[in-house]
Amino acid sequence: MNRRLPQTLALSGLLLSTLALAWANAPTSRLPPGTVADSIVVDTSRHELALFRGGEILRTYRVSLGRSGAKQREGDRRTPRGRYVIDHHKADSQFHRALHISYPNATDRAKATAARVPPGGAIMIHGLQNGLGGIGRFHRFVDWTSGCIAVTNAEIEEIWNAVPDGTPIEILSSSQNALRNNFSELGANVRSEGRAQVKTALGQ
Repeated sequence: MNRRLPQTLALSGLLLSTLALAWANAPTSRLPPGTVADSIVVDTSRHELALFRGGEILRTYRVSLGRSGAKQREGDRRTPRGRYVIDHHKADSQFHRALHISYPNATDRAKATAARVPPGGAIMIHGLQNGLGGIGRFHRFVDWTSGCIAVTNAEIEEIWNAVPDGTPIEILSSSQNALRNNFSELGANVRSEGRAQVKTALGQ
């Protein structure tokens, strides 16, 4: 046996690990400073979150979600489907920044009441768990949240700054998206049709 083989394998492993971590945390294109989104669409089938302004896509992000299927009740660890509002920014989250989503809406509460189960809550867009930010893009390989929508820490910083409270968000699947024209038009629809829901969610 070549005595150098273990050393070669160890060095190769170290190199691969270094390259993997560099990829996981490599910088990406950024939104211009001062960019403000006016709507959000999350396509759960494509694991994609899109920020919109005036019906035009500003940027898309790959996301991790909860368990497969639409949220039905508290504790099912699923990501909801429907129209909501970003109702506040949560700086003291156990994850790196979080934007709270106004789940449950009236439809969710009615379904939960009919099923005699609590609807649950605390659904957010957030970064990685505090202390684990170095995982970076690797988090995308598995749906690991309790129903929330997760991005990298760098991405949540950008979303945090670009999305004001009151921004409407629609969470849907690709099959629903196909019935709602194209992605850009959907973003415009969310923006224009979400005004009444924004006022309701914010108590105006």
